[in-house]
Amino acid sequence: MNKLILGDNLEILKTLDSDSADLIYLDPPFFSNRNYEVIWGDKGEIRSFQDRWSGGLDHYIAWLKERVVEMHRVLKPTGSLFLHCDWHADAYIRVFVLDKMFGEKNFRNKITWKRADTHNDAKKQFPNVCDDIYFYSKSDKFIFNVQYGGYAEKTLKDWYQYLEFPDGTVRKMTKEEKETQNIPVNVRRFNTADMASPNPRPNLMYEYKGYPYPLKGWRYSLETMQQLDEQGKLFFPKEKMGRIMLKRYLDEQTGAVIGDVWDDIDQIRATHKERIGYPTQKPEALLERIIQCASNEGDIVLDPFLGGGTTVAVADRLKRQWLGIDQSVQAIKVSELRLQKQRDLFSPPFVVQLHKYDYDTLRSANAFEFESWIIQQYGGTANVKQRGDFGLDGKTQDGTPIQVKRSDNVGRNVIDNFFSAIQRFDKKLFENRQVEQKPVGILIAFSFGKGAIQEVARLQNQENLMIQLVTVAEIVPIATKPKLTLQFKDLGLDTKGLRELEWIAKGESEVGIEFYAWDFSYDTQEGFKADVMIDKVGKQVEKFKAGNHQVAVKVVDNEGLETLEVIQLKINGVVA
Repeated sequence: MNKLILGDNLEILKTLDSDSADLIYLDPPFFSNRNYEVIWGDKGEIRSFQDRWSGGLDHYIAWLKERVVEMHRVLKPTGSLFLHCDWHADAYIRVFVLDKMFGEKNFRNKITWKRADTHNDAKKQFPNVCDDIYFYSKSDKFIFNVQYGGYAEKTLKDWYQYLEFPDGTVRKMTKEEKETQNIPVNVRRFNTADMASPNPRPNLMYEYKGYPYPLKGWRYSLETMQQLDEQGKLFFPKEKMGRIMLKRYLDEQTGAVIGDVWDDIDQIRATHKERIGYPTQKPEALLERIIQCASNEGDIVLDPFLGGGTTVAVADRLKRQWLGIDQSVQAIKVSELRLQKQRDLFSPPFVVQLHKYDYDTLRSANAFEFESWIIQQYGGTANVKQRGDFGLDGKTQDGTPIQVKRSDNVGRNVIDNFFSAIQRFDKKLFENRQVEQKPVGILIAFSFGKGAIQEVARLQNQENLMIQLVTVAEIVPIATKPKLTLQFKDLGLDTKGLRELEWIAKGESEVGIEFYAWDFSYDTQEGFKADVMIDKVGKQVEKFKAGNHQVAVKVVDNEGLETLEVIQLKINGVVA
């Protein structure tokens, strides 16, 4: 898990294990009568979307249904699916896709999200300001955690009317305070609850501090009453003949239960910090609610239409495992940047699976992570532990040992050591492979030297033993990452004495450049954390205080390969 995958989600879904995901959220392209508006504009997206609606609504529903069929298979029996759509096809999606696959009995909610404000130009109908989110479970036993929100205005005005100040003084709210809800931060609000027993309880008919017991006795024992008193949760009336009440503090309540109309989550606006420039970006608060209600920590969240990466970014922050799929290079790379920006020392690692890979990046990757990854790409299973395995890193589906060397020009000595290890690892398996004329072991490296190749040939010719040599390029396609140059122009000091610089990045790649990303306070240890995630031109203007600075820019090409360039600056306030 924790993987971003570039590719057609239908084909990738078919490779996933059945009953493996706890929650699936999908925000597929909405159907409309006009041609679909391409968002990212890269080749993968255009190729995927250009003819999707050529057959009209029936074509769209068929396209969506075959993907939901796979999602239903991938969901665990206790899992749930949330499908995000708008009015163009919502009824068709429910009847012909979701009800067909999940069954009407497993329909849980049609959630209405008020995503936008009304427009004054709506003359012939009410403005459409809502999206629909269909919530289906796979069975009648599913994960659901009740969600709570703020209180209604009427509740705050009419219910929590008592104010308790730090010195213990208590009074009722004034009319002005009720209307404005302008209450000091250090003041606690509460309402009162009756502590009388609903049924006669002779054993709980006792006086407390001179106050008589209710007609049927107290709801609580004397010991509990004393504990509540010590906690300051009893409200004593001025008159002794009055009734002691229980304080219910507002700050101790869970809030109102969230229903199926969500009007408390704003759409992404230009001023929001989480905005990345993706036109249909969904707010993180929306995904937080969905993920928290339908999964627990450690559960697996799948988003097969990754888009701007909100689902995986939120899932990662909420300590879920996750998997994101998209046809667009930009969707994958922007999601990677979002994940990198929010990561810290305790964040679990994640993998980005592209169509092609850069040699330099693979060659310098963490050795253990690379071993696990390349073995998985080969179709094998990596060793979880790194000790007591005779130096072997994994095995194929039929048990053949695999060793990985993250190096070039592997020599004869590696073959000798590998040969010795596989004999000690499983002698019977070794002998069976030899009899069956199958490889006794598989060695993966970037390239092999003459001595290694000759020794493997000698073993086969003279001792009837096969060791298979596999290069990384035979497993995953390797390409050349783009070239990048970075320059800046000094635009002088602004009125506040800040140095203003214009930055110009120029990338070159045979497959074309997708976009640039910028980090104007780059820290080598923390890694690249983008201030600007999507720059199609490669030009930015930034202001700097006097001092030392590191500026980094990434360029991403059409295959998702990237190059990083870093410039160190010393700004003295006069010249750069």
